[in-house]
Amino acid sequence: MPKLLRHIGYGFGDMSSSMFWKVFSYYLPFFYSNVFGLSLKDAGIILLVTRIWDAVSDPLMGIIADRTHTRWGKYRPYLLFVAPLFSVAGILLFTTPDWEYSAKLVWAYATYILMMTVYTGINVPYGAMLGVMTADSQEKTVYSSFRMFFAYGGSFLALFMWEPLCNALGGYDNPEGWRWAMVIIAAICFILFLCCFAMTKEELHTVSNVSVGSDLRALLTNKPWWLLIGAALCFNLFCTVRGATVAYYFADIIPAGATLHVGTYSFLFYAGLFLAVGEVSNMAGVALCVPMAAHYGKKTTFIAVNICLCVLSVLYFFIPVSQVGFWLMLAAQVLISMLTGVMSPLIWSMYADVSDFAEWKYRTASTGLIFSSSSMAQKFGGAIGGSSALWLLAACGYITGTAEQGVVQQPEMALLCLKSLMSFIPALVSLLAVLVVSFYPLTTSRMKQIDSELQVQRNE
Repeated sequence: MPKLLRHIGYGFGDMSSSMFWKVFSYYLPFFYSNVFGLSLKDAGIILLVTRIWDAVSDPLMGIIADRTHTRWGKYRPYLLFVAPLFSVAGILLFTTPDWEYSAKLVWAYATYILMMTVYTGINVPYGAMLGVMTADSQEKTVYSSFRMFFAYGGSFLALFMWEPLCNALGGYDNPEGWRWAMVIIAAICFILFLCCFAMTKEELHTVSNVSVGSDLRALLTNKPWWLLIGAALCFNLFCTVRGATVAYYFADIIPAGATLHVGTYSFLFYAGLFLAVGEVSNMAGVALCVPMAAHYGKKTTFIAVNICLCVLSVLYFFIPVSQVGFWLMLAAQVLISMLTGVMSPLIWSMYADVSDFAEWKYRTASTGLIFSSSSMAQKFGGAIGGSSALWLLAACGYITGTAEQGVVQQPEMALLCLKSLMSFIPALVSLLAVLVVSFYPLTTSRMKQIDSELQVQRNE
């Protein structure tokens, strides 16, 4: 199969994952508190507590995948066999049973843990495939860029369609509207994973010749891995804090029926449009990743992008709520999203470098275990970001409201908290990411040396 089709096929995998992940990250907190009917405190605890299981399931899945051997490869078979469970779990997550509060809370825990477990079962092997589809570090960045380009394309479709789908299938304030919207998204995701399986191939056949204990000891002494985990956690925290706040921000700060005017035309300014514009901008940023990383190096690119994210986030706080302000919000969203678009493939490519470093230094083919940590960082960042946002809102007196309760007037402290969650708090996270990556040792020159020596080592 031509290389371009393999690039596209690999991209389909994260297109599917991201359609789910972005809906979870941006709308699930709002769904739990304003549609499903949970308190902010309980919703925040759910988002965080389930990550205790992820701390076990992600590395476990990586270990299992590393030791899988089939005629389709080590990681690729999981795309085929877990895809149906992936779709079903998503539908159950957005199903609201007509039960009393305590029973619904148990349902929320059960379905969310199920969804994250299945997500691990398909996404960890999918991510690890990047380490065995090519031996070339720059080619891995290309694969990673295709992955993220399609991921953001899928996110754009999911976010742009989500509110109109909910409204068309029962109502945005109706649990049935949310469930049927997820049925449609889940069907699309299932097809995309099947396409990913059919269009990809594992070129490298690595074998782990050491025990699980040796793999874990090697991982825990891998300095670049620790630093990249910290950096990835910060990045996912940045994205989730902003993303999880948007639905609340538009519900309580942007006036109902707000519009954008272009000549004689007017467009509704709503959360889905704001998020969808961000996804398109992410795609533009992905296209910039390969040339920027090739010219400046991955580490330098990472630091520069996060400094820019910090500055833009601070400026966002001062944008007024007005017609001009709406356009400035969109402009800021475009710039911030382009920068996060550069970051996403960059981090995945850096994980592939860490995997090569581990194989070179420790002589262990633990690609799945290393990439499982990326999934864990993604989910921990999402959990901490989502739960922290909810708890901060609760502490500031935010009043949740369902359709039956009608529109509520939020206290000034809650509104200030919403603005800070879109600006100053993400800015601080970006600064922390810069600090962490400043110690990252796998520069471009270092990776060239490792790649050269690794080729000899693999042929011994």
